[in-house]
Amino acid sequence: MLDIEETNKLISLAKNGDNEAKEKLITENSPLIKSVIKRYMNKGIEFDDLYQLGSLGFLKAINNFDEVFGVKFSTYAVPMIAGEVKRFIRDNGIIKISRSTKQLNLRINKFIEDYLSKQQESPTIDIIAKEFNITESEVVYVMDSAYKPISLYTTVGDDAGKEQYLIEKIEDENGIDEKIDNEVLYSIIKDLPLRDRKIIILRYFRDKTQKEIASELGVSQVQVSRLENKILEKMKKYLI
Repeated sequence: MLDIEETNKLISLAKNGDNEAKEKLITENSPLIKSVIKRYMNKGIEFDDLYQLGSLGFLKAINNFDEVFGVKFSTYAVPMIAGEVKRFIRDNGIIKISRSTKQLNLRINKFIEDYLSKQQESPTIDIIAKEFNITESEVVYVMDSAYKPISLYTTVGDDAGKEQYLIEKIEDENGIDEKIDNEVLYSIIKDLPLRDRKIIILRYFRDKTQKEIASELGVSQVQVSRLENKILEKMKKYLI
């Protein structure tokens, strides 16, 4: 396992085009990449493809990382790896309909128009199935194929009139994003200076007021407020 100094040295070399440095970083951090991508194993993507996506995100993390961030590279890399996988799922998740299904759907629609014109009523699923010598479930599937699926990244309005992605309104039953966010948040907090770490834990995990924290630390409430804002601004850089 690489230490922080060796990791940063390899990152610097990799940024300057050293492919051996890139390969070593990927190899040494392979367990990290696998730990992130395994959370997406049930999304219909092969493991090898997931690993390639994760590695691509990892390489992007190398290119964008800067030591001045003040956190371990692995902490910065996790959301980049996950983001690459989620981007692929977003961009490639639309259902593909075969040409034969599209053609059959056109023929069924033409039949429905003719039938309605002659009989003054729409044909039942059973009548359509018999006309085309297919099952009723196949009729439903073919007709439904004409409807374009809504992207999970379509913007919708919430109760307050604020726009957000549809995917943000759907709970992840496996809690994948929450687990990754928790891991990143834990890593960031763990790397904070002792005083900063204490302020965040007391403020957001133990629901202490700024006044209570100020009393415990022996400083003014104004100082706590300023420190808290600075810490949060710093943390925002890593919560990608």
